[in-house]
Amino acid sequence: MNIEPGRRIRVTQTIHERASDWQGSVEGTVEKIEARPTGSWYAHGKNDRLWLRRLLVRKDNGELVLVNVDPRTRIAILN
Repeated sequence: MNIEPGRRIRVTQTIHERASDWQGSVEGTVEKIEARPTGSWYAHGKNDRLWLRRLLVRKDNGELVLVNVDPRTRIAILN
């Protein structure tokens, strides 16, 4: 999937719970996508840190949303 700045997308994430699943989504325009380190130490990671892919999305109302992308994240390109 080709996700680049300027693309309009919908990001949906699911959190699995014991009794049910919780789902949230956000729609907007991609501002930036990058791998960034967390504050957590992680053996064998780059610079001994845990790195996560992060997606910065600007919603239609101008609000910026930073999404941590994990294997359960679903991204749909809208344009």
